Amino acid sequence: MKSFILFLILSSQCAFAQNLVLVFLHHRTDTAELPKEQADKIMEGHFANIKKMTKEGKLLVAGPFEGGGGIFIFNSTSVEEVSNWLKTDPGIQAERWKVEIQLYQWRVGQPKLVSEPIEMTLYNFIRYVPYIAKFNINDVPELLKKHDDYMKDIIKTGNVVAEGTFGDSEGSILVIKGDLDQKVIDLDPAVREGLLEIDIKVLYVAKGAFGER
Repeated sequence: MKSFILFLILSSQCAFAQNLVLVFLHHRTDTAELPKEQADKIMEGHFANIKKMTKEGKLLVAGPFEGGGGIFIFNSTSVEEVSNWLKTDPGIQAERWKVEIQLYQWRVGQPKLVSEPIEMTLYNFIRYVPYIAKFNINDVPELLKKHDDYMKDIIKTGNVVAEGTFGDSEGSILVIKGDLDQKVIDLDPAVREGLLEIDIKVLYVAKGAFGER
């Protein structure tokens, strides 16, 4: 019931959004450390597979997080299709990351393949994860409306590279260029009231990957 309520709210907010598939490669700390030669071979295959999927028109955006892990954004609206594409990645075959696949509805920033020459840049990547419990379930509609309005104010600053939701109880993301003021994120009404938990990382990605100039 909780997920259904949140689904209805976010779906109405994203009525004009467009879908792609976003994959999180979560850094794992529960795997054994591999010999350098073996680890290097896996990563060599991982990068080769990224180039292959890019040339095939499957992969639009790929970038690592500082500290491990990263994201893919695929040119597909099918989670099942992307799941099959990921099976060709040596790093995923070796279970070097915990893989999470989400249908991503972007509202700001259009993910796109960047042509050569590529300039890499750093962005702040914020993920909002809903935490719905008895103490806040009745406030979900109001808090999400306040969050949505707060996002609009942040977008007006001109520092937002991308913003979008996962269309259900999995929350949303915000990508910001420049220095990040933690207070800006903490003052979000839905964050202050405990509905949305935040996870902030630094993303290393091709400049223009979200259609920005």
